[in-house]
Amino acid sequence: MKKQILLLLSIGLMFSCSNDQNSFETELIGKWKLIEVLADPGDRSGTFEPVEGNKTIEFKSDGTLTTNSSLCEPYSDEIINSGTYENNTITTDCQNPNITTISFELSNQYLILNFISNEGYSQKFEKIN
Repeated sequence: MKKQILLLLSIGLMFSCSNDQNSFETELIGKWKLIEVLADPGDRSGTFEPVEGNKTIEFKSDGTLTTNSSLCEPYSDEIINSGTYENNTITTDCQNPNITTISFELSNQYLILNFISNEGYSQKFEKIN
């Protein structure tokens, strides 16, 4: 009886994890507009500040993404406007090692890109479709 209960619990956990990942991907897919940036001075006192502009990033269901700007900003003048994503990490072809990978998270209704930086630099996006 104990083995059957453990088996049922294990199966239930497998399906619940799968549904969570599918839900995350469903929320992520679509176009996002940059609304705020955080540039921390290095003491963790920085806060997100509003920005004007039209930078967008679009996540597609095939694991790719595109932007109407460059994924290499603000660290490089390179124009790389596409990349791939998997497991909360964006992979770019930018030459600067600080931006070859960019971590991201969904926080409430926002997408946060966290760039590798000594001081801390993040971009906050809001979904537009």
